[in-house]
Amino acid sequence: MTSKLSDLQDVRDSLCGAGPDPVRVDRKTENSLALAALCLSALMLGLEISSIPSILPTLERVLGADFRQLQWIMNAYTVAMTTCLMAMGTLADRFGRRRVFLIGVAAFGAASLACGLAPSAPVLIAARSLQGASAAAMLACQTAVLSHQFRDGPERGTAFGWWGIVFGFGLGFGPLIGGVTVATVSWEWVFLIHVLLALVTIGLARAGIVESSDPQARRVDGAGIATLSLAVFSLVYLITRGQPLRWDDPASLLALAGAVSLVAFVVVETRAARPMFDFAAFRNRRFAGALLGSSAMNFSFWPFVIYLPIYFQAVLGYDSLGAGLALLAYTLPTLVVPPLAERLLLRDGPGLVIPLGLFTIGAGFLLMRLAVIGTQAGWPTLLPGCLLAGIGLGLTNTPVTNTATGALPPERAGMASGMDMSARMISLAVNIALMGFLLLQGVRSGLEPRLQGTALDALAEAVAAGNLAVAGVSDLTESVARQALIRGFDRVMLYGGLCALAFAGASRLVLGRNGR
Repeated sequence: MTSKLSDLQDVRDSLCGAGPDPVRVDRKTENSLALAALCLSALMLGLEISSIPSILPTLERVLGADFRQLQWIMNAYTVAMTTCLMAMGTLADRFGRRRVFLIGVAAFGAASLACGLAPSAPVLIAARSLQGASAAAMLACQTAVLSHQFRDGPERGTAFGWWGIVFGFGLGFGPLIGGVTVATVSWEWVFLIHVLLALVTIGLARAGIVESSDPQARRVDGAGIATLSLAVFSLVYLITRGQPLRWDDPASLLALAGAVSLVAFVVVETRAARPMFDFAAFRNRRFAGALLGSSAMNFSFWPFVIYLPIYFQAVLGYDSLGAGLALLAYTLPTLVVPPLAERLLLRDGPGLVIPLGLFTIGAGFLLMRLAVIGTQAGWPTLLPGCLLAGIGLGLTNTPVTNTATGALPPERAGMASGMDMSARMISLAVNIALMGFLLLQGVRSGLEPRLQGTALDALAEAVAAGNLAVAGVSDLTESVARQALIRGFDRVMLYGGLCALAFAGASRLVLGRNGR
């Protein structure tokens, strides 16, 4: 009997594009190794998003990066991941999720090595783009493999819960880990550590992940990839540029090209036989509601992780290590709450859990805003809002992914996870740029009564980056610069809170009472 089961397993693997492994392991061990590989890759993805803000002041000094280059050091990763994510989901469906995952992990390790060895800001930005493209391969496969390898309700919930905890750990502890790394070793090791982690992940994945694919997948959607890439890049670039368009401005051509590309993307995907972004999937209310939740988190919680350390350091006077520790109140609940969120999802359905999580995030942002603009602004007054926002994120994060991938047939898991993660990364890339724009404009309006012209623009960029010392070279005091920075954060927090509340209402309407 055992021999027959082994033969059947080998036939299954050969049909999925992978030969029998040299060493067979039982299903439980296999799943444990697979989950470990997926969680370790999720840890790397999270760290490379959230550990970078804590080293931006160091990169500004060592590499001579200006404010916009610092934004692109962050956003090159997310933009590249966004533009490649659905393509990687399609490739994984066609050629095998295990295979694409392994290639992505190896490429991520190589790109991390290039980041750690970068001699200048432009080279680092280019290496971060490669890192983001390879991260897309890992991310697109993570939830697809989880959906394929963990199909039973309790086992599936446990697997998604652990994946969410580890992903949240990377995102939540990233600022602290980045600060500690800079303080004890050097900024290069924020990137170089991933070379070692990638090697371990490859070993675990080869031993545990079972190959799977979509037998109906045929070809890569090149037209969809190209049109989406241009549309997202154009939007993020124009927001980061932060200047109004004029008819005689060459950037207006980029705006036009981006708009045309977005329309073309919709047309291409609605006419394709096997689209990588299947708009017909939105007829499924569970799937549509889950994608609203995926987007909402990145209109509020996650892009703000990039800017909150600036407030801790520039306004409250913490060093990079202290800022990382303070940020734990914002991110630590994301590690504790996902198991509870998965139990609520099984009991009450996504129609309750997802809107509740988003509403809690919005309430947390509005509480933080009250603390920032109040007369007693400080860490104790900011703490309740940080904790509440983190709890809301923990209630939302894994349920939206579990709901999105479970709402469609298993053979479309790669496409579903690609759409889910694309919704996250597109909204993250756009809102990193948009929150930076709001922060800069708030600072600028605070400084405008005292400065005009190019001096105002240069000083506003420096203050928005947290460099209040530049006030000493102008007619401003550091106190005035700090108040201008607080005004910028007021705008960003209000924006994040209102977006979360709006998405909470929209997801409730789409999902209905229980989202079944």
